[in-house]
Amino acid sequence: MGARPSLCMVVRNEAARLARCLDSVQGLAGEMIVVDTGSTDATARIAAGYGARVLDFDFSVVDFAAARNYGLAHASARWILVLDADEVLHSASAPLIEQLVARDENAGYYLRRFNHQAGSEKPTDDYVVRLFPNHPAFRYRGRVHETVDASILAGGGRLVRTPIRIDHDFAPDRDARRRRNLRYLAILRDEITADPGDDSRLDFLAAEYHQLGMFDQATETAERIVRARPHDPRAHLNAGVYHLIYKPDRRRARGDFEQALRLRPGYAEARAFLDLMDQQERAH
Repeated sequence: MGARPSLCMVVRNEAARLARCLDSVQGLAGEMIVVDTGSTDATARIAAGYGARVLDFDFSVVDFAAARNYGLAHASARWILVLDADEVLHSASAPLIEQLVARDENAGYYLRRFNHQAGSEKPTDDYVVRLFPNHPAFRYRGRVHETVDASILAGGGRLVRTPIRIDHDFAPDRDARRRRNLRYLAILRDEITADPGDDSRLDFLAAEYHQLGMFDQATETAERIVRARPHDPRAHLNAGVYHLIYKPDRRRARGDFEQALRLRPGYAEARAFLDLMDQQERAH
């Protein structure tokens, strides 16, 4: 296995954005594995022009974890770097990746993703595990919103946040995003029905409801997450936000934030919401 990481991607009709993504890892990736789930444009030709190994994958049944794992199975480097075609690795981050790969520790690394949306001046950000050892036990799960985190932990690895930055551009077509959200919603419901004991899918279900503006359903899902994970302060915080803003119930919101603080003393976000509620109540 090589010292430079294998870039692994899943793509479909990304001719307009793929080159920008691949340009951002030039000189960093030792190989590029591009799994194509049925492109009808120039995606495959563009990928091949960068020296990528393009693998066709039957996507008649939507399963992003299966597509990603198919790519991982063909990677030959000691480390895996995962990007999507609408993402770009920040130029200052390549040396950080090289340092982590050189350490060769049993860890999955969170990259900080900045999400840019047309019409919004400030991007939102989140953290996603996108750099990890090429180990046969480290595999994705979830037909949509697929994650590798659990398998890394199950394999004895750690999960570590890094300042490595990727920039993600949301598709500007709102109707297309809504259709995708609805498809994902149906798939997530199917997954939860098939395995009701797996509460990790609920987080993504709540997010899909939220993006669709279905706030009653998002609130109910947030409450369900609290029942599934009663000792998770973040779950209580999220439920509190829904009870405060989207389906107002100030008594329940206060209880949610107070419980989050009990579980995580000094929890700044929970404290801030409680202070906000106190200010609002004093003003009235």
